[in-house]
Amino acid sequence: MKKAETILYEVHGGLYVNLTNRCPCACTFCLRQTRDHMENSDPLWLEHEPSFEEVKEELKKFDMTKYTELVFCGFGEPTERIDLLLEVAKYVKDQYDIKTRINTNGLGNLVNDRDITPSMKGLIDTVSISLNTPNKERYHELVRSKFGDISYDAMLSFAKAAVEYVPNVVMTTVETTLTKEEEETCREICQSLGVIYRIREWVD
Repeated sequence: MKKAETILYEVHGGLYVNLTNRCPCACTFCLRQTRDHMENSDPLWLEHEPSFEEVKEELKKFDMTKYTELVFCGFGEPTERIDLLLEVAKYVKDQYDIKTRINTNGLGNLVNDRDITPSMKGLIDTVSISLNTPNKERYHELVRSKFGDISYDAMLSFAKAAVEYVPNVVMTTVETTLTKEEEETCREICQSLGVIYRIREWVD
């Protein structure tokens, strides 16, 4: 796969931030297994992990009034760099007053060995967590987390904790990958956690 230093890229009216290629999972469906970019972006495999100064310099190259949202999502799990992520979030809030979102596998507390949700208060507007399936065993087969069988429950606990500090907490599955019965179970899980359930469009 090609490498570049693509820190920021555009998707559907949002500006996306690519902070790392590290991830505790090896999901069977992950897009980065079959491509090195997204839509019109340059390669998202990083030559090196960017510093705060590098992210800030890249932000200056974009007209931030064009974007409805800044999204922490790239070819890696953004909470692998939670401290930098929050530093960038604070900067864009101060400088541009823009909404912020984290797209995550929900394993950030395991990654950082601490509860990271309180640190998101006032800095993150939305957390979108990949639920993938209502079945714990199936989840492990699909996600292949390095943390093993504790991952599914940890992801649910992360979502429940995030509700206390983040205005919008969403859990997602992908259309066509689950039965209607499984989707209904996912909806019930989300209701029990106090989060929004969303079925995402399949992207090939």
